[in-house]
Amino acid sequence: MRRLTRDIRRNAQNLHLYQLGCAPQSGAIDPTKIHILVVDRDTRSAGVLEDSLSGVGYNVTVASHEADAVSAVAAESFNIIVKSFDAQRTNAIGLMEKIHSVSPDTQFILVGEKGTIRTAVEAIRKGAYDYLAKPINAIQLIDSVRKALDYQALIAEDQQLRARLKRRSEPNIFVGTSRAMEQVNQLVQRIAATDVTVLIEGESGTGKEITARAIHEKSRRSARPFVAVNCAALPDSLIEAELFGHVRGAFTGAIRDKPGRFHLAHGGTLFLDEIGDLSSKGQADLLRVLEDGIFRPVGSHKAERADARIIAATNKDLESESMNGRFREDLYYRLNIVMVQIPPLRDRAEDIPTLVQSFAAHFCAKHRRREKKFSREVVGFFQTLRWPGNVRQLRNLIERLVVTVARNSIEMDDLPTPLLHSNGVADAFLIRPGMTVAQVEAELIRQTLLKLTSNRGEAAARLGISRRALQYKIRRYGLDRLPKTRNAD
Repeated sequence: MRRLTRDIRRNAQNLHLYQLGCAPQSGAIDPTKIHILVVDRDTRSAGVLEDSLSGVGYNVTVASHEADAVSAVAAESFNIIVKSFDAQRTNAIGLMEKIHSVSPDTQFILVGEKGTIRTAVEAIRKGAYDYLAKPINAIQLIDSVRKALDYQALIAEDQQLRARLKRRSEPNIFVGTSRAMEQVNQLVQRIAATDVTVLIEGESGTGKEITARAIHEKSRRSARPFVAVNCAALPDSLIEAELFGHVRGAFTGAIRDKPGRFHLAHGGTLFLDEIGDLSSKGQADLLRVLEDGIFRPVGSHKAERADARIIAATNKDLESESMNGRFREDLYYRLNIVMVQIPPLRDRAEDIPTLVQSFAAHFCAKHRRREKKFSREVVGFFQTLRWPGNVRQLRNLIERLVVTVARNSIEMDDLPTPLLHSNGVADAFLIRPGMTVAQVEAELIRQTLLKLTSNRGEAAARLGISRRALQYKIRRYGLDRLPKTRNAD
């Protein structure tokens, strides 16, 4: 959760009682603590919605345009957004997805004209809570808002339910039996329950943020926020304000106090994505907090204690970056307490059949398509590609094929022409400094079986060793899980 306020979490249980009409005597939630954003181009319609909601006591803000709504959510957390839309003029789903990327726990209630029911159904499938048809019935609107708040409170209280909903909305990218991913999963299990700082390295698209979330969800901090920061998007002028917050009047445009990411992640996890692209000033500011354990919002004289677990991620080799003076060496050692290296998809090709099956099942259910099977030839072709976009690229391709191919079986002819004629076929592999001779030998055998031939006799001849020696090395290096053709043995 990136923008869920402490009020929502602190009052979740009382909110649940409040909606049932049995709020406790002390600490009962104040309806004015519930923030609702009404988005409607029609000022008369917006006024009706605002009057209906404010009459109950809710704190209501009105935005006429989607850009205003996005700006409002960036500045303040909203429990509910009531969005009026016309399918011919408004991309309600696009707005909802944009806001959910910033504030995942905000609930949407869509208000539409006749003829927009198909869009409404799709929006609910994408995560909206409810759809109401115009003209608005005030009692129905209030009832829908209360139910949405009740649902929000339930999610805030039940972390297991939150995890189940998240798993249902996104496919699992870590399925498979490759030794590389087994090692990642084992390491995540060992470190999750601790507060140790973690540095995750891996190419773009390998799933670094998903790994960070997995560590958070298995930790003692799982009930607290997971706050992600894209360090590459932080200009020097905004770094301190974004990380540490600011007080009203600290600089031009600071019209109200705004908490920073360290404050929002208090008690939880702060995920620093693309840490290798953080500017020199940002590196110095971050190092100071990691060393002292305190920070001061911009313009404030009051120090706050930093209580957030730090997980950083990068697609760069930070050790080399620090040796070459492009990243602070002292910060690198502060972050690199435990290193988790996520392998690229080309190095876990044996997982591709399972990934394809998992993604296909997920997207068939999500898009209400009949079950689709990928032919052996297609899956085998996938295993020969380099996948520069890694698991994300494979995931997006599977979703595209599930949606666009009408037949139940997906064949080579269904694949995009650029993919079939790309130069992405992996005919080599990278020998990285620090690899042992055994690791190089294992990778050479692995690539031969995947890219050239899965026939053990032919592979042994190509490698210049006996068939018996190859079988021994396959067992030694755990390569017996690689897919085989029918005559591979």
